[in-house]
Amino acid sequence: MTQYAFHLDGGKCTGCKTCQVACKETYRLPATNLYRKVYSYQGGSWDATAAGHYVPNGVFGYFISLACNHCTNAACVENCPTGAMQKDPDTGIVWTDHEVCIGCKTCQTACPYKAPTFNEEEGYMLKCDMCRGEVATGGKPICVIGCPMRALDFGPREELVERYGEGDIEVEPLPQDTTGPNLILTPHRNAQKSGVGTGSVVNLQEEL
Repeated sequence: MTQYAFHLDGGKCTGCKTCQVACKETYRLPATNLYRKVYSYQGGSWDATAAGHYVPNGVFGYFISLACNHCTNAACVENCPTGAMQKDPDTGIVWTDHEVCIGCKTCQTACPYKAPTFNEEEGYMLKCDMCRGEVATGGKPICVIGCPMRALDFGPREELVERYGEGDIEVEPLPQDTTGPNLILTPHRNAQKSGVGTGSVVNLQEEL
């Protein structure tokens, strides 16, 4: 089986949200739903001096573009009560059968990355399926095509690892790895380790 994966170069991502917007517009997602989200993680402070000036004290910031990671041990698939969440045996892509989904949100609760999102209009769960229709015809996901900085890439996991190395998925604001996410993350130079980070997520735009 081929396991497809995403690669994100945190040093190249500028937080422009082109990937997020391209995906939302392509799939005509409802106002409150996103397949891909761009997180801004910042920390440090500006401290006042005796002269009344402000100087940086450990100031840092970086962005992470995140969609479904099509995990090897996908919690959404393992916990879905109806079998609506499925992992393709040939590509490793995790997708949702909307004919079977009852919108119970179990997948959303189980997913450590909160990738599934509830469609209020239709009553079922939505999430990134890695543009599997495009992939089936030799194309690439729209987020990868749309990224102006080429911070995103896509392909068989082994090819991405050969090209970029193993990377490190455990950086803030992402959780610790418990599901085998197929995201090869090349961290930003200021990336903080999961669980020990000193910053916070800011300006996360859920709606467009």
